[in-house]
Amino acid sequence: MKIAVINLMHIGDLMLVTPTLTTLRKNFPTAHLTLLADKKLADLVQLNKNLDDCILIDKKGVDDNLFNLVKLIFKIRAEKFDLVINLHRNERASAMAAFSGAKKIVGYSKPGFSLLFDKVLPNPSIARHIKHGLKVEYVPGSQHQVHSHFDVLREACGIEKFYDNGLEMWISDAASREAEKIFRNNFSDGVKVIAFNIGASWVTKRWIDSYFAECADILIERGYGIAFLGGPMDREIVTACVDKMRHKASDRLKIFTGDLSLAVLAGFLDNCVLFLTTDSGPMHVGVARNIPIVTMFGASPVPGFYPYDAKDILVKSPVPCHPCGRHICPKSGADNLECMKKIPVAVVMKYVFELLETYGEPAKKIPRVHGEYQCRVIDLTNMP
Repeated sequence: MKIAVINLMHIGDLMLVTPTLTTLRKNFPTAHLTLLADKKLADLVQLNKNLDDCILIDKKGVDDNLFNLVKLIFKIRAEKFDLVINLHRNERASAMAAFSGAKKIVGYSKPGFSLLFDKVLPNPSIARHIKHGLKVEYVPGSQHQVHSHFDVLREACGIEKFYDNGLEMWISDAASREAEKIFRNNFSDGVKVIAFNIGASWVTKRWIDSYFAECADILIERGYGIAFLGGPMDREIVTACVDKMRHKASDRLKIFTGDLSLAVLAGFLDNCVLFLTTDSGPMHVGVARNIPIVTMFGASPVPGFYPYDAKDILVKSPVPCHPCGRHICPKSGADNLECMKKIPVAVVMKYVFELLETYGEPAKKIPRVHGEYQCRVIDLTNMP
């Protein structure tokens, strides 16, 4: 039996597919299991022990045109898959599934392409926009993305037994050694390091940079090391954040933003004791690497994409407009990004220190607990 899973989405979305891959492998131990994913995210999945193969798509490069998409579909058809499961509801992924030639095609789909699916399911994790006359109501998702993917396996594939090991990511020994070397070359022995990720795909997912700066200063004063992570697109905002710090000249402050591959970033997190992060792709990588996380949700809806680990803490904004799902805050002046401004540094640091006291060891030394994936949500609406 040959099975293909399609997910061409971003870092976090791809990490949230990994429990599906584990469940498929356990239910179909002799099947040939292939994942279709974005080429730039190969580090996340190429060494996944549940996969036999990856088909990597350069969706922002050579494959970003109709001619090469058709060539890609013919390549998929040549694989003669028995089952294709589409877990990315956009036009390109829906077309690849619909024209895959598989004996059975299931999952999420855009209208039109769904006519060629054997079973189409909604994705209740994704927000909906419902029109009421001239007004549009934003309705956030109702369950975690991992569970929505499991619904596809249950209702479209007849799977009844699920194997949820949480989010999983494997890296090579070479990547692990490189990460360890970078860590040791930058931090003295015995210094406990906290990783910061302040970037996010939406501006409205970013906590205030001066707040991050204050957190970093407090931690440096307590003897901790600080490592700023993130991708090349985050360099400017990290520079602005560091400029606001009192201890920006500290030898325990290091900036790796834009300098680490995804695999090396994962290995670097293995050596850190805590991850202070926005709702972002690196947050989900952190979950997969078992590092304790504190995160702040402003515009982001909590049910669909909270960090999938019980030891993690999510601080939820108290503003009435949470969650809005907007990429840009419509408010101006002092009210702009009000959702993030009303998540105080003192509250975040309270939970940072709580997790440091509870764990306080590098992530690679913390025992992984399976079966407990509901993170702790701190709803500031209910706090004085």
